[in-house]
Amino acid sequence: MAKTRHEELGLTHEDALQIYETMLMARRIDERMWLLNRAGKIPFVISCQGQEAAQVGAAFALDNDKDWIAPYYRDMGVVLHFGMTPQDLMLSAFAKAEDPNSGGRQMPGHFGQRKNRILTGSSPVTTQLPHAVGVALAAKMKKEDFITFVTLGEGSSNQGDFHEGMNFAGVHKLPTVIMVENNKYAISVPVEMQLACVNVSDRAIGYGMPGVTVDGTDPLEVYKVVKEAADRARRGEGPSLVETICYRLTAHSSDDDQRQYRDAEELANEKKLDPIPMFAAYLKEVGVLTEELEKEMEERIMKEVNEATDYAENAAYAEPESAMLHVYAEDGGNE
Repeated sequence: MAKTRHEELGLTHEDALQIYETMLMARRIDERMWLLNRAGKIPFVISCQGQEAAQVGAAFALDNDKDWIAPYYRDMGVVLHFGMTPQDLMLSAFAKAEDPNSGGRQMPGHFGQRKNRILTGSSPVTTQLPHAVGVALAAKMKKEDFITFVTLGEGSSNQGDFHEGMNFAGVHKLPTVIMVENNKYAISVPVEMQLACVNVSDRAIGYGMPGVTVDGTDPLEVYKVVKEAADRARRGEGPSLVETICYRLTAHSSDDDQRQYRDAEELANEKKLDPIPMFAAYLKEVGVLTEELEKEMEERIMKEVNEATDYAENAAYAEPESAMLHVYAEDGGNE
């Protein structure tokens, strides 16, 4: 019997189902957050919809017991695979004291969780790339067995931090994988007004590393190229740049109206490129996902999303007296 595509990549049927379930969990959490935002219960959403395949396919290619990641704000699929829970994400959305990222002090999407090796992100885009490169330098200097993985949007590849981080990683042959999730828009600026080259990956050669562009709607293709890049980094052969072509199925954020710069035909065409039904169709075609299993998975996910929502909505806010915690030294800096 011929092997399926995922088996040819060394993935089991259970692996393929786990990839799909994590993609679906990210989507259902994201959809719930939009409803909560529109109901006036949470202040802000910055969506992963349309980019789940790239995120989960890539995360699955890493070692989530030892690698460090520096995700960007859309990367719900990545952080779920690395150990964040729906409850963690909802606590962040509601800005509650138990939010593991910042105790409710940061906007949603600013992931950070030491126990799961998720490096803390900040609002200025692309600052996570030099951070990931710096941690990769630490791995090399200490001769420790881990790599770093960093993600960003294609708009971020036009920032100075991108070029400085890429150059440093290339010069020092650091064990890092840099993945650009190219969703064609830097908020409202289309990609053709951002890049003079055809692909973001064309920039890799200038920094002495391989660059590859891959279909970001196919988690198996993303898994394949990120696994190759990760293996290369582990062998001491240096960094790689991976560009995943994705489609942003929502506005940039809950504060954006994309109808001002995208026409209805474009949006309708991109809906046809939704990675979740496409991957579900593949799994059904190869006999891995049945209607019964799909129904059971949906019910289990929605139960978890509902419980996470209820818990976070009823959780306590941080005490006002803690507002300056981790901002100023509590003893005046005399320790």
